[in-house]
Amino acid sequence: MPLGEFELIARYFDRGPAREAILGIGDDCALLAPPSPHCVTAVSTDMLLAGRHFLADDDPATVGHKALAVNLSDLAAMGARPSAFTLALAVPQVDEAWLGGFCAGLFAIADRHGCELVGGDTTRGPTTICITVFGDVPPGAALRRDAAQPDDDLWVSGTLGAAALAVHALGEGRPRSPGDPARMRLDRPEPRVALGLSLRHLARAAIDLSDGLIGDLGHILDRSRVGAEVDWSAVPVDPSLDGLPEPLRRRLALAGGDDYELLFTAAPENRSAIEAIGGRLGLPLARIGRIVAGEGLRLHDARGRPLAVDAHGFDHFA
Repeated sequence: MPLGEFELIARYFDRGPAREAILGIGDDCALLAPPSPHCVTAVSTDMLLAGRHFLADDDPATVGHKALAVNLSDLAAMGARPSAFTLALAVPQVDEAWLGGFCAGLFAIADRHGCELVGGDTTRGPTTICITVFGDVPPGAALRRDAAQPDDDLWVSGTLGAAALAVHALGEGRPRSPGDPARMRLDRPEPRVALGLSLRHLARAAIDLSDGLIGDLGHILDRSRVGAEVDWSAVPVDPSLDGLPEPLRRRLALAGGDDYELLFTAAPENRSAIEAIGGRLGLPLARIGRIVAGEGLRLHDARGRPLAVDAHGFDHFA
C-alpha cells in the first residue's frame, strides 16, 4: 500500500525529539529558543525546481545536499551560525528510493553543520523543494551588503567558474563524465560557513556567489553606494577552465554563477588576519581588487588596461 502524507513524514523526515529546538516536527509550529540575548536570528529561503535547478535523473543525494547547501551559503554570507531549517516538498508520487537518497544527502550536510529539521510541508505536484533556514549572529557582527567602504580590499574564497562550466557543458548536450570535478562543484557546492563565522569583526560586507561574481558584486556596490576595481589577473579561476578560449573563460569565471563562494570586503589592515584564516581553514582566499568611491565596476588586466565587463549576473526572469 502506498505511503500517505503522514506516513511519508514519519518514515523519512521525523528524526525523533528535537535537539536544540524547544519543539520540532509534529505540531502546528516549531518552537525555537533564542540562542542568546546577544544574538539576532538570520533567516533565508531558497527554492529548487526540477528541470531548472536540477535534472529529474540527478542523484537524489546530490539534490538533497544542494537544497540545503545553498541556504547555508546565505547564512555563511551573513556570518551566521546555522541552527534549524524547515522543508516544503512537492513530489509527483511517493518514490521511496528517491526519497531515501534525498534524505541521505540532506541530513548528511545538515548534521555536519548542526542544523536540524524542525518542520515543513509535503504535497503532490511537480518536484519542488523549498527550504527556510535559521541561524544566529550578534547584530554588530553580521556581514551586510550595505557595509562596504572606499579603500576596502575585495576578497573571494575558493576558485570560480567550475559550476558554470558544468552548466555550459549541459547546455551543449555533452554527456556526463563520472567524477567530473566541474559537475561535482555544480551538484555539491560547499557552503563556506566556517569562513563566514571567522570573518565576524574582520570583514565588512559579504555576499555568496550564486549568480556570478560580477552580478553579485553589483548588489554590494548598489547597497553600499560605492564602486569597485577588479583585477582580472587576480581572480582565482578554477583549473577546469584552463584551455578554454579567453572570452569564454572570463565569462564563466565572472558571470557564470553557482559557485557559492564568499565575496567580501575588509579594511586593508586586516589582510594578515584574513590570510591566516585561509591557512587555518585550508581554503584559498584571493584579494582581487578594491572598493572605491563613486559608482560602477571597472575591470582591468594585470597591466591596468581596462577590460569589457558585462555587469549583469543571472536573472531568473531576464
